[in-house]
Amino acid sequence: MATRSTGVAQFSLVGQLRTRTELRNGLGNLAPKDAPAAFFTSQRTRLTFGYKWDRIQFQTSIQDVRVWGQDASTINNADGNRLMVHEAWAEVTLINRADTTIKFRPIENLSLKIGRQELVYDDVRLLGNLDWLQQGRRFDAALLKAQHRGWALDLGVGFNQNTDAFGMVGDNYTPGNVPASALSTKNVTLAIPAGFIPTAGKGGAPVLATPLSTNGQNQQFKSFQMAYLAHKFNQTKFSALLFKDDFQKYRSDSLGSAAAGYVYGRRYDVAGTNSRVTYGAMLIGQLGDASSKLGKVQWQAFAYGQNGKDRDGLSLKKAYHYGGNVMFQKGLLSFGPGYEVLSGNNATTIQSGETSRFDPLYGTPHRHWGYMDYFYVGTGSPAGGLQDAFLKFKYTGIRLTTTFDMHYFALAAPTYNKMPDAPIGTLLPNKLGMEYDFVANYALSRFTSLEFGYSIMKGTNSLEYTKQGTMDEKNKLGTWSYLMINIRPDFLATKR
Repeated sequence: MATRSTGVAQFSLVGQLRTRTELRNGLGNLAPKDAPAAFFTSQRTRLTFGYKWDRIQFQTSIQDVRVWGQDASTINNADGNRLMVHEAWAEVTLINRADTTIKFRPIENLSLKIGRQELVYDDVRLLGNLDWLQQGRRFDAALLKAQHRGWALDLGVGFNQNTDAFGMVGDNYTPGNVPASALSTKNVTLAIPAGFIPTAGKGGAPVLATPLSTNGQNQQFKSFQMAYLAHKFNQTKFSALLFKDDFQKYRSDSLGSAAAGYVYGRRYDVAGTNSRVTYGAMLIGQLGDASSKLGKVQWQAFAYGQNGKDRDGLSLKKAYHYGGNVMFQKGLLSFGPGYEVLSGNNATTIQSGETSRFDPLYGTPHRHWGYMDYFYVGTGSPAGGLQDAFLKFKYTGIRLTTTFDMHYFALAAPTYNKMPDAPIGTLLPNKLGMEYDFVANYALSRFTSLEFGYSIMKGTNSLEYTKQGTMDEKNKLGTWSYLMINIRPDFLATKR
C-alpha cells in the first residue's frame, strides 16, 4: 500500500531593512548647467513569510517603501499609502514522482503557482524582479511549471484590470499611475478624469511629455501569455522565451476650454488591444574552474526579436536585441569584455506607422546598461536604439566584493539632428558617452551588508539631444554615488 511520508511543516520568516543614501547629479539624464545635486535617503522595509508542507508552498511578502522625511511627523489622510503587498502566492504540486500517493505521474513534476509573484528568468534581461528599485516589480499571474528529465517548461498568463466592474461594463484597461492634474496650454491646472492620460503637444499634434517605456512608466500591459523552456547540458544552459503582451488601445483626445486652455492626451475607451510578441534564446556556459591552471571561463550569447504592434499601435519591423560576453576568472579576480545591441529606428528609412525599437520587456536595465540608468528606464531611451561595448572587472573576497565596469554607449541606427541651426539631413554622431561604475560590497555579518557605489557618465551632445531634445544646455559630466545598508534577518534561523 502506498504511504504518504510524514514530516514537519517548514516555516520561514525573513525581514529586510534596506536604506540607500544617494547624491545625484546627472542620474538618468544629464543635469542642467550649474544645477545643484540632489541628496536623499530612501528605505525599503520588507517582511516575507513562507510555509511549505506536503503538496503546497505559500509565500507572502509585505513591504513599505518611502523616502526619509517624505511623511509629516504626524500622518494625515492626504498623505496616501505606500504600504503594499509585494508578493502573495501559493504553489500547488499537481504531479510529483517522489510522492507515491499521487497515482498519475506521467512526468517528474508539475505545479501551479498562482497569485502576486516575481518573474525571474535567466539574467533578468527581459523578465526580472527589478530588485534594485526599492519598490521592486511583481506580477499578478498564474504559472504552470513542469520538469522532466532535465527539461523545465513554464507556461504563464496574466490579465490586468483596474476595477471589479461593479456598476460598469466592458474591460477596457487604463494604465496606472495617472497624475491627478495637469497644466493646460494656458498654464491652468485642470483635473484629469478617469481613463485619460495627459500629454503635451505642439501645433495640435500631441506627443507624450515623458516617453512611455515598459520599465518604470505608466503603461502596464492588459494581458500576457508566455512560455519559457530551459535545459542544461553539462556546463551549458540553453533557454528559450516566447512572450506576448497586449496593450489597451486608445484615441487622441483633449479636455479644457478656450478660456482655461487645453490638455492633450489619450483616452483609453477604445475596444481591443495592440499585441506584441518577443521571442529568442540564450546560451550560458562555463569552461574549467577558478582553481585550475587556466582558470574559469564563463560565456554568454543571446538573440531576441520582436514583431506585432507596440503599445501605440505601430508595426514592429526588424526589432532585435543580440549580444555576448565572456568573463575570465583566476583566483579572486575576474575580467572580461562584452558587446550588445538593441535596435532602434533608422531615421533615413523608417516609414510612417512603423517602428524598429526593441523594448527589453520587464527586465532589470540597471544590471545591464550602466548603473546610472540612462537607458530603458523611467527617463526613456534614444529612438535610435543602443550599442553597448563594455569591459568588466571583479574582485571576490571572503567579505569584500568590488566591481568596476566601463561602458561605451552609441546609437544603433542613424538619427537626424533636427536642431534649428543644423542643415537638413544632418546626422548625429553615434557616440552617446562613456560610463564608469565602481561598487564595493562588504559583509558586516551573516544578515547585514554595506555597499558603496560611485558612477560617472561622460556624455555627448548626441546623448543630450536624443534624451532631452537640447544641445549645449546640460552639463555633460554626470555623477552619482550611494551608500546602502542591507539588513536581512532570518527570524527563525538558529545561531551557528
